[in-house]
Amino acid sequence: MAASPHRFGDGDSFYAWDGDTLIVNILGKPAAGRDAIGKPKGNQLKVSVTATPKNGKATDHMVRFLAPLFGVPVSRITVVFGRENIHKQLRITAPTRLPAVFGDDSRTR
Repeated sequence: MAASPHRFGDGDSFYAWDGDTLIVNILGKPAAGRDAIGKPKGNQLKVSVTATPKNGKATDHMVRFLAPLFGVPVSRITVVFGRENIHKQLRITAPTRLPAVFGDDSRTR
């Protein structure tokens, strides 16, 4: 596959591709009023979840929330780092769709 124009080194890019795997930098907001994907903030995507931040439960909830939005089972999302931190990175293997915040990235079509 051709290299993606989206790279973390571009300054404000919150995602990058590694073959068919999407790598996403996340700024988490646990104990929120609702589960939601927000807007990018610098090189991170804001994601709010209703779960409380205890022993990684908010991150686990986030993965379960995001999986259907990317068209993948939970097992295809790996938390690279930040399981118990608001700053985290996820690897999503072969997503079949992308939320609107990703713009018109045709890699899933």
